[in-house]
Amino acid sequence: MKNLFLKCICFFVCFVVLKLNSYAQVLDAPPLNGVYERKNTPTRKPIPYCNLREADVMWTKRVWRIVDMRQKINHPLYYPTTPIGNYQNLMLNLMDGILKEGSITLYNINVSAMSDDNEFNIRLSTEEAKEKFGTKYDTTVQEDIETGQMVQKVLEEKFDPGTVKKFLIKEDWFFDRQRSVMDVRIIGICPYSARNLGDIEADEPIAWIYFPQARNILASKDVFNRANTAERRTFDDIFMKRMFDSYIFATENVYNDRTIAAYIGEDGIDQLLESDKIKNDIFLIEHDLWEF
Repeated sequence: MKNLFLKCICFFVCFVVLKLNSYAQVLDAPPLNGVYERKNTPTRKPIPYCNLREADVMWTKRVWRIVDMRQKINHPLYYPTTPIGNYQNLMLNLMDGILKEGSITLYNINVSAMSDDNEFNIRLSTEEAKEKFGTKYDTTVQEDIETGQMVQKVLEEKFDPGTVKKFLIKEDWFFDRQRSVMDVRIIGICPYSARNLGDIEADEPIAWIYFPQARNILASKDVFNRANTAERRTFDDIFMKRMFDSYIFATENVYNDRTIAAYIGEDGIDQLLESDKIKNDIFLIEHDLWEF
């Protein structure tokens, strides 16, 4: 009887101590920033692609697009340029996957030729990836204000995610006769950084990112919704649902996969007209398959 009484006392003391510890932890925890705790997005996984057999693909076309984030519809990809709460822009989230988590691999890019020989074949090491987002040094020739002579000047430029205002997208359009749909899958994305070289500003491609690999990061990152912040939209949703605007930069062709500018010229309006023509041709491929 005495042993039973001692056991009851020990059990009661342990219960009180554990209860007080848990209560202290609750008091030490920060208050809830909102009316409910948001748990869904951080644990979200990308929706798997539909199974696709080679025998079911009756038509396909490879396209390269430029997504200009200065357009208003693309602002959710660019803003905020500095983290605000749980919100980061596309480039910052990709950098987290590349530098912090190591879950995204970079590949070499050569925009002078869009062929497969220089896409996703040359993998960049961890050190090379860090150099891409580190401080860059370049030299330029400038006029000395005091002497009036032309002198070489070393330019030091630290990587700023806010300078990434464009993305190059590589995607494949195809018609799946098993599902009877025209579909598209993004193969890779490449950020373009705007660099100031003296008086000249040039867009410089950084590296290719294999999009299916990056989806694991993008599917768990919130995008700010101006109309309704309760809708947990992610970066993966934007790309998979085509909630962005872009123009075609190049298509696969027999002429070494030349870009539109290579045969149209430097006139921007003519390039956009050619881009719209290619978009319409892809639309007509699907439209002409059916009879009503």
